[in-house]
Amino acid sequence: MGRDIRVHQVYAGRVLQGSGALFRVPDEVARLGAQRVLVIAAPSSAEAARDLAAALAERYAATFGRPVQHSPVEVTGEALALAGDVRADALVAIGGGSAIGLSKALAGRTGMPQVAVPTTYAGSEATPVLGETENGVKTTRRDPALAPSTIVYDPDLTLSLPRGLTLTSALNALAHAVEALWDPRASAATRAYAVESADGILAALPVVLDRPSDVVARGRLQEAAWLAGACLAQARMGLHHQLAHALGGTFGLPHAELHALLLAHVMRFNLVAAPDAAARLARLANGDPTLAVASLAAMHDGPTTLGALGVPRTALREVAERVAADPYPNPRPVTADAVEELLLAAW
Repeated sequence: MGRDIRVHQVYAGRVLQGSGALFRVPDEVARLGAQRVLVIAAPSSAEAARDLAAALAERYAATFGRPVQHSPVEVTGEALALAGDVRADALVAIGGGSAIGLSKALAGRTGMPQVAVPTTYAGSEATPVLGETENGVKTTRRDPALAPSTIVYDPDLTLSLPRGLTLTSALNALAHAVEALWDPRASAATRAYAVESADGILAALPVVLDRPSDVVARGRLQEAAWLAGACLAQARMGLHHQLAHALGGTFGLPHAELHALLLAHVMRFNLVAAPDAAARLARLANGDPTLAVASLAAMHDGPTTLGALGVPRTALREVAERVAADPYPNPRPVTADAVEELLLAAW
């Protein structure tokens, strides 16, 4: 009997793409047979959430407008109470990873179907993955029940996304694709997603940063983020994501900025042990992919180091030891000394 059996499962049953797709959400809710929709919206998406509530008409039940990064369980409890009060039978999440993460947390507890309307480029909406934080510790789990039934990509909703978050959330997505490329157990389909995703991000992100009103480039960036999420859904994530989870959960750091500043450092560490991934990324970057990512990350006007994010230098050794004690699958061996050196370079 062969032991190297790979399983490729596609998540999210439907994906809608295009300008104005937000207003197709009521049709998607109707397809699910839902009657009372709880809208979960980040504060930055409050206007779009009001438009959506009006479009849902009698199917609209309430809006929970206070999702929090890293899905703290106490916030999930508040939203769960509201869902019960209004007798919600479906969820629509509009916003970034915080809103979509909260929707997944509720779906995992109630079985309600979800429609995800992402407004950033993180790609988590395309995954059955949820990271929840309790008492400062972030725990990640996978469950097919966590994947939204429908994803709606409307590039018009990204036009008001601040430049900094545009950059960092796109690099967050790129991290999913990069880690999928160095996972030796990823499927051929996942590698294809990863290459197309990385190509789209590296090509479209500079255009969007230079011409923020370019809806076509934003549409390609959304498509690349979707494929990056499909990578996260399928492939095993390695050192990059483990560091982001360890640091983000412990210190409450902004998710996208953390991913953006770590990625080039982890690529520098891992690509020497992942020649196939290095070759594919070099073709896409027309040169050194680590340098290309570092150059993009350096364009951020906000924090670009762990120190600037507020991580104490004295905490790096403890984080390194915790990561090395139970490492995620990674192409290069993970030791406390090596991880500490990487973190010092990022600090």
